[in-house]
Amino acid sequence: MKIGRIFVLLLITFGIGMVFGLAYSRAYPEEASRYLLKLAKEIGGLSKNPFDNFVRIFTHNASVALFVLVSGLFFGLGPWVMVFFNGAVVGIVAGVVVKHGFPVERLILGLAPHGVVEVPAFALAGTAGILWYKSIRKTQESAEGFKKGMKTAFKLYGVALVMLLLAAFIEAYITPKIAGFG
Repeated sequence: MKIGRIFVLLLITFGIGMVFGLAYSRAYPEEASRYLLKLAKEIGGLSKNPFDNFVRIFTHNASVALFVLVSGLFFGLGPWVMVFFNGAVVGIVAGVVVKHGFPVERLILGLAPHGVVEVPAFALAGTAGILWYKSIRKTQESAEGFKKGMKTAFKLYGVALVMLLLAAFIEAYITPKIAGFG
């Protein structure tokens, strides 16, 4: 499978996860609300200082992206599961907050500006992990495939980090203003 195809399929997987999350939040609203409250406690609140939020968002997302990449070494399946799960979480959050009266337009303004960069960054990290695994599998000498695949994977991860840096900047400085959170 080519890099572009893997990337696009991971984006589609995220979308399917979102639909699943939305459906779950409609079918099981109480459980979805409890999950959202638990998630909010785990994540904690944002700071009033945008730079602190920027650093926190970037470091969290960079570590998640690294985990998505490394999960590709588990038979190339990890990124699919993780991207689907992240989409499901976004879907659950969206479903719960809209059900509780949060305006859809404001939700879109709160997610889309940074999401259009952040989600592809995670898909790119997942693509990197899948390619790393494929490199190991297709090379006669697995150590050589490991090294070659790792080199490619971390180049792609570097691009994903730049994307996540931009997404964190947007999420910390721009999203609060245009979505009316700041």
